Amino acid sequence: MSTLELTKEKAATSVSKTENISGSEAVLKAFVAENAVTIFGYPGGAIMPIYDALYDYQDQLHHILVRHEQGAIHAAQGFARASGKTGVVFATSGPGATNLVTGLADAMIDSTPLVCVTGQVFAHLLGTDAFQETDVINITTPVTKWNYQVTDATEIPSVLAKAFYIAKSGRPGPVLIDITKNAQIQKFDYKGYEPCTHIRSYRPKPIVRKKYVEEAAKLINAGEKPFVIFGQGVILGKAENEFKKFIEKSGIPAAWTIMGMSAIPTDHPLAVGMLGMHGNYGPNVLTNECDILIAIGMRFDDRVTGRLDKYAKQAKVIHLDIDPAEIDKNVKATVPVWGDCKETLPMLTELIQQKKHDSWLQRFRDFENEEEEQCIIPELNPTDEVLTMGEVIKLLNELTKAEAIIVTDVGQHQMVACRYAKYKESKSNITSGGLGTMGFALPAAIGAKFGAEHRTVVAIIGDGGFQMTLQELGTIMQKNLNVKIIILNNNFLGMVRQWQQLFNDKRYSFVDISSPDFVMLAKSYYVEGQRVSQREKLKDALATMLNHDGAYLLEVMVGKENNVFPMVPQGCSVSEIRLK
Repeated sequence: MSTLELTKEKAATSVSKTENISGSEAVLKAFVAENAVTIFGYPGGAIMPIYDALYDYQDQLHHILVRHEQGAIHAAQGFARASGKTGVVFATSGPGATNLVTGLADAMIDSTPLVCVTGQVFAHLLGTDAFQETDVINITTPVTKWNYQVTDATEIPSVLAKAFYIAKSGRPGPVLIDITKNAQIQKFDYKGYEPCTHIRSYRPKPIVRKKYVEEAAKLINAGEKPFVIFGQGVILGKAENEFKKFIEKSGIPAAWTIMGMSAIPTDHPLAVGMLGMHGNYGPNVLTNECDILIAIGMRFDDRVTGRLDKYAKQAKVIHLDIDPAEIDKNVKATVPVWGDCKETLPMLTELIQQKKHDSWLQRFRDFENEEEEQCIIPELNPTDEVLTMGEVIKLLNELTKAEAIIVTDVGQHQMVACRYAKYKESKSNITSGGLGTMGFALPAAIGAKFGAEHRTVVAIIGDGGFQMTLQELGTIMQKNLNVKIIILNNNFLGMVRQWQQLFNDKRYSFVDISSPDFVMLAKSYYVEGQRVSQREKLKDALATMLNHDGAYLLEVMVGKENNVFPMVPQGCSVSEIRLK
């Protein structure tokens, strides 16, 4: 066959592969190509063409109909956090799009990869205040990693390819693509989908500077009291094994942020607990005594640092992070190590000396013993009749053998769960860290179950937060989803009440909250449940919940005015942490 004939054959093949399809179908083909087959969404007028096309893709894409768009985006967050994949969302224009904003802000600050597709009014109506029109691009610009409005269907394949690439590369985050209705309906010659691997001017991973890795290794080798603090960057970078090798070779005690929890097993010999406002005693106090502070994949949030002018001033700081903007933002680094920690940690591990820091590690254990006596034993083994949140978590650990995914809402129960939950596997602690979104847990647990179907998923929620998104019981009912729900009910907005008690002379201003009969409410959604308030019945109730075939709601009545300690009061340094 001649060269000309070969060229003609290739051209004919290329033409035969071209399809004339709608913009809506192009959206769905992109999702299939990206293997983003689990979609959380809610239909509406402006996104109806995409939903019409979805009718023919039900064998390739799994759409979960939620009860509120905020539920959709929190579910997508839970899916992403449990699976390590990109979560995806569909919503309509106007109120549908604006209902995503809280979840976008939550995903942005917690670095969760999402691709959200919103419908929009016809392009010729933009700016006319048409029915259900909002300027979603300007509204969501501060809370997305990237957003873009599509008005021409021919853009859809390349724009969605960019969206998935941006969402999951480098420091992950949420992306929103707003597609006008005319672009959804418009037919065009579709030539296939090509995943994006490069965007000019966008560098998701900074260049690793070996010089800084070498400087960091020298500091670590010379350190007598080094201390590692690690965040979610270890999990997002899929660097759990690399991190474990680093701490085991260096022998350095390691503490986690609330988002870094579960990157290593909580019972690892070098694990010394959680940092922060309600973290463990030793990690907070000894932050201000270490000589080398090695921060890995964390951003020095104010809940971790307390007063910055009194934070680790004696230490040389080594900061490993994929996002250069985080280095020197809050805490000045002696040595900045830019790059993906999956790449930089092995380089650092190779250069450090094999060491043990037994006497330094013992300092953490000594503080742990003091905390055990004053805080942990009273919480986990109370002597009065009132149930504590901590003893619920303790029994849950025993019954799940530390193998469950625990999804927490926001408040006292969140801090107690993060203090006392035990984990063996990574991606097991799912919570709203940076934004602190009440109402997060129930929909996020739904997403987590879809993201890790083989694992037990337990949502731990306060009576206040549960009432913010309880309508998602309808999603659990319709999908017959096996999610376990524990409501720790103290009849208060507990965290605000604790602050009002400690810092506002017990002026309890609008924190006493009345609730419905949660068990009866759950049963109206065909979700089984029970309420327990007696210690002798608690373990059996938890076992019944875990063994039940299907969703189950357990309401546990706990002490009304129990507080979470230790606590670093606002405006204090981490070494001023209070045990009571």
